[in-house]
Amino acid sequence: MSEHKSWAQRQNSAVRLTLQIVGWVLVVLGIAALVLPGPGLLMLFAGLALLSQELTWAQRFVTPVKHAALRGASEGVQSWLRICGSLVGVAALVAVGLAWGLWRTAPDWWPLDDQWWLPGGWGTAGTLFASAAIALGLLIYSFRRFRGSPYVPYDVERPSPTGGDTATERENSPAGSATGRS
Repeated sequence: MSEHKSWAQRQNSAVRLTLQIVGWVLVVLGIAALVLPGPGLLMLFAGLALLSQELTWAQRFVTPVKHAALRGASEGVQSWLRICGSLVGVAALVAVGLAWGLWRTAPDWWPLDDQWWLPGGWGTAGTLFASAAIALGLLIYSFRRFRGSPYVPYDVERPSPTGGDTATERENSPAGSATGRS
């Protein structure tokens, strides 16, 4: 019986360590993707969500990063200009990926050795294609979820649909009195 507990404890430690490693990798990649192509806030949120299971300091950052990511996704689909800009970005990632994979000879103006022209080949092109697919998927998700109804965090007081004071309406509503808020 004690051997079984020991194995279970080792397995639990391995899972915890794996989740922390994955969390830190996502945080580092998310920070990098804030300035590079990729879903930076999404990866940062996912990494912090994993780390917050074990590290109390990470819990403080999960909600603000989540709100920033959802706010950014919402703002990105509120105008057709931003949507078209995002689609141009996706097309640019695919175009650069194709160029990276197909154009293997260095041009005459390239000052370095030919081996340093577009290093990585189709492997790098594949990561650019993956970034384009993720960006397109996030754009479609954001369009379906937020287009026409911008994101407002739940901890922010939302305006009432009738235009009145929300606190007063809540107190005077039957639901408000039933929940003991009167």
